[in-house]
Amino acid sequence: MSLSIAVLGAGRIGKVHAAAIAATPGARLAAVADAMAPAAEALATAYGCPVRTIAEIAASSDVDAVAICTPTDTHADLIEMFARAKKPIFCEKPIDLSLDRVRQCLAVVAETGTPLMVGFNRRFDPHFAAVKRAIDEGRIGAVEQVIITSRDPGLPHLDYLPRSGGLFRDMTIHDFDMARHLLGEEVASVMATASVLVDPRVRELGDVDTASVILTTASGRQAVITNSRRATYGYDQRIEAHGSDGMVSAENQHEANVTVASAAGYSRPPLQNFFMDRYAAAYAAEIASFLSALTNGTPMLTTGHDGYMALALAEAASRSVAEGRRVDMAEILGG
Repeated sequence: MSLSIAVLGAGRIGKVHAAAIAATPGARLAAVADAMAPAAEALATAYGCPVRTIAEIAASSDVDAVAICTPTDTHADLIEMFARAKKPIFCEKPIDLSLDRVRQCLAVVAETGTPLMVGFNRRFDPHFAAVKRAIDEGRIGAVEQVIITSRDPGLPHLDYLPRSGGLFRDMTIHDFDMARHLLGEEVASVMATASVLVDPRVRELGDVDTASVILTTASGRQAVITNSRRATYGYDQRIEAHGSDGMVSAENQHEANVTVASAAGYSRPPLQNFFMDRYAAAYAAEIASFLSALTNGTPMLTTGHDGYMALALAEAASRSVAEGRRVDMAEILGG
């Protein structure tokens, strides 16, 4: 079975997903849409497909599904549009920055029965997936603690920060999803602290650049997340899960897997320095997973509910920082 996928948004992440679609057996890049005509034309030309408007794609009988790679504030509207058009949807995170808007959007998805996958690519990273597999196989016993370190090489462009939703909704949201994935239980409470240590202009823009978060489940399992917008040594991405019978971890990825030893000591190549490089395999694997679920009629591995819960954790962390206290998830979820 061959599936024709249209990409909405021809920016950086749209290019990544277009390449993944074109490289996946059984998939075809059917069309590209973007408000910026030159960007759409360039991407469409690269893969030999037409440029169409979003309305044309929704009405196209030769488009089986869509990948939404547009700005965040368009995601919920586009999900609803294509859910009503009965076209399966892959959408980059987050669905929206508002929990109420996400709930409304997911109600439309549920009403129409449209398959929806949310792009939490780190679940599909082969190294992180191996950690999850070790947990599921019982190799470390019952999970007791998860430790996630996620540090960017540097700040994004300051013009981006005001529309990013803040560090917790933009950056930590990936770590919230990974924590839920590895803990195996829903989080009951969140305690967070945050600072501006990288650039004082971040505070002026109403954001933070350094944060630590403790997540606790009802049974007492814990996840500790540390974030920074500055890592002078490269893109720092590590996870560890400690259990009753042992521990499993995934270390940083270097530009080459080589160690040189001499009288001066040991040296290694630097870390990969860009998320597109570090997670290239993950982006390809998540698109392959989306297509596999559609082909086989199986559930999506990262769902709209996962998107909602990660955003809810981000909301709880923001509230915890603002009010200087532990936040119970029941406050956020209304339970």
